[in-house]
Amino acid sequence: MKKSLIFVVVLLAWFSGGKASSQDLTQYVDPFIGTGAHGHTFPGPCLPHGMVQVSPDTGEDGWDWCSGYHDSDTSLMGFSLTHLSGTGAADLGDILFMAYTGGWKTEPGSKEHPGEGYRSIFSHQDEQASAGYYSVMLKSYGIKAELTATARCALQRYTYPRTGDRDMIIDLGRGIQNKTVSSSIRFVGDDAIEGYRQSTGWAHDRYVYFYAKFNQPIVKKAIDNDGQIEEDKAAGTGKIEKALIRFSGTTGQPVLVKVSISAVSIANAKANLESGLPGWDFSAVRASAEKSWNKLLSKIEVEGGSTAEKRTFYTALYHSLLAPYLYSDVNGQYVGMDRKVHQAQGFHYYTVFSLWDTFRAAHPLYSLIEPKTNDDFVKSMLAMYKEGGRLPVWELDSNETWCMIGNHSIPVIADACLHGHPDFNIAEAYQAMKATVEDTIRGMKAYHQYGYVPDNVENNSVSITVEYAYDDWCVAQVARKLGKMADYRKYMQRAENYKNLYNPATRFLQGKDTQGQWREPFNPIDVSRLGSDDFTEGNSWQYTFFAPQDVDGLVHLIGGKKAFAHKLDSLFDQPSINNNPGEPDVSGMIGQYAQGNEPSHEIAYLYDYVGEPYKTADRVREIMDSLYTDTRSGLCGNDDCGQMSAWYVFGAMGFYPVNPSSGEYAIGSPVFSKITLHTGSGHPFEVEAKDVSKANKYIQSATLNGKDYPYSYITRKTIEQGGRLIFRMGNKPSSWATQPKDCPVSKIMQ
Repeated sequence: MKKSLIFVVVLLAWFSGGKASSQDLTQYVDPFIGTGAHGHTFPGPCLPHGMVQVSPDTGEDGWDWCSGYHDSDTSLMGFSLTHLSGTGAADLGDILFMAYTGGWKTEPGSKEHPGEGYRSIFSHQDEQASAGYYSVMLKSYGIKAELTATARCALQRYTYPRTGDRDMIIDLGRGIQNKTVSSSIRFVGDDAIEGYRQSTGWAHDRYVYFYAKFNQPIVKKAIDNDGQIEEDKAAGTGKIEKALIRFSGTTGQPVLVKVSISAVSIANAKANLESGLPGWDFSAVRASAEKSWNKLLSKIEVEGGSTAEKRTFYTALYHSLLAPYLYSDVNGQYVGMDRKVHQAQGFHYYTVFSLWDTFRAAHPLYSLIEPKTNDDFVKSMLAMYKEGGRLPVWELDSNETWCMIGNHSIPVIADACLHGHPDFNIAEAYQAMKATVEDTIRGMKAYHQYGYVPDNVENNSVSITVEYAYDDWCVAQVARKLGKMADYRKYMQRAENYKNLYNPATRFLQGKDTQGQWREPFNPIDVSRLGSDDFTEGNSWQYTFFAPQDVDGLVHLIGGKKAFAHKLDSLFDQPSINNNPGEPDVSGMIGQYAQGNEPSHEIAYLYDYVGEPYKTADRVREIMDSLYTDTRSGLCGNDDCGQMSAWYVFGAMGFYPVNPSSGEYAIGSPVFSKITLHTGSGHPFEVEAKDVSKANKYIQSATLNGKDYPYSYITRKTIEQGGRLIFRMGNKPSSWATQPKDCPVSKIMQ
């Protein structure tokens, strides 16, 4: 048993990667941050990028219950094994467990009348959550529920009252805004249960197989088969199935259940459990989870700052590292995009790629601090291409949801090809990228024909055009690396297609039809949503600034440095209104800047490119100080699989990847007096901000390894070489790095 536990600890440490931490950084992680307002996060435990996210479900319906949990609720229906973090659409919530007393109950009841079912009321005062642990008192039953996890398994502990029935339900009919298509449950002996759930929802076709084992014998069991309770029956099949379990009330010992899942088979789920969680020591599993989190959190060590700032930072880092999720089993098998079983050779296969969000900052963060894992993400995408015929757009459990726009697996792959140390075939990756941008679906045929997406051909035409143009630039850079200069020139030309929708009369990007006529009436403040008008969850104020591949060209297009800076000022000085109540994603507004959604995320750093980095410092600090807190409502919008959080991680470190595939970061305003960044290179990079405070947010001067550093950007190459970047901070704007030649924009389009 001790050898098995040591194996689990070693496996978890290997899975998380990184150096050992000399301090407990998990003390600064609060998984409740983002569970209020519109953050859509969940509080339950999991490992970094783990397969299982066991967490309480308080609701299944409504936009603010995309993760299954919201701070506004006072009752919960149980604990399911899979959850999405921060998404704006809902799914998962598979294999729900609930402990209760008082006789068989087969329906959860409602929030208004929880006593009508197995729901329990609870108080937030009775909840605890940390990296790798969650607990709550189920007040309706006097049961304490505790959860922890390994990479592929969940361990649950229920401490019942000393007298009375000790009951439990496993409900396969529940899911978060999805429907159960088919299911099966079978009791295995007197201490195990297995089965599967097939569902359809945001992901069209999903199977989750499970195997659960209990630490004590089941003394009474029943199957609820399509509404009929059948006692002492070992198995059943039907559209909706529930297993009812009773344990002896005389042992006085907590009931523990360990469970694992698989997309492939029950046999694989059982193998995942036997390999990943052989014992029953709850405290040891919790400690192992905390150790795994500490090893990865310690990739970025901060000094100085307040406790609240550290909580905000390390919780943001924690949330950044939840997705993508492990999807291959311990034997390497996984279900691919073709719905067939495949074998991962030399890598772990992952799922949940929210690429329209995460290409901007989350994947650049993975590329820096966990490059080997990021390479596995790329290999997973390339496997999806081979098995599904196309690189993923928004993939969920090997289902293409086609959610959002662009082809943003491309910048993730390009970054790994250009700036990482890829152990995949770059030539094959390039062919996948090229095939994707040469496709003819989702407005791409018109994009190729007109040099833009006409608004009478496709909705979201402006947003789609500018994002396709960025993807083309990424393909061009990999083409150049491979010496394919004809392709390079072709895609570099297409990378300027954003200019075709710039209307010099309005000085905004604007929709245009196949005849070249501008959409009228036009108001740059008008917000449209996915599936309507010309912009995706935003407006022209936000999208006019999206040309990260050609900021210099965009500056020239708008009228030069002064005109560009003035337009940026105007963006932030506009009324802070969202005139479309049907698009709640446009939130966290400062003027028409919307931090609560991704299209705005690089804008505050664009002052760097026109010689006004002090304005970047002003705006970045305003965003961090006013729109991120260490409370349950501490996120101003959906966390979107960690993108919102990754933005904060970079911002607090003092730099941000405006062009995520360029290998360059625009400098902003660091929060902490010192950060030490441990990249995959093994050479630590330190950023010191002397005399930094909320008032002293402006860089006065900088040195890199003892030499004057007058540039408002830093490169990934410099960071990976290791060294020390020292900023001297003050409370007034300075002339530091105000020359546009000091910025990388002039060379980006060469």
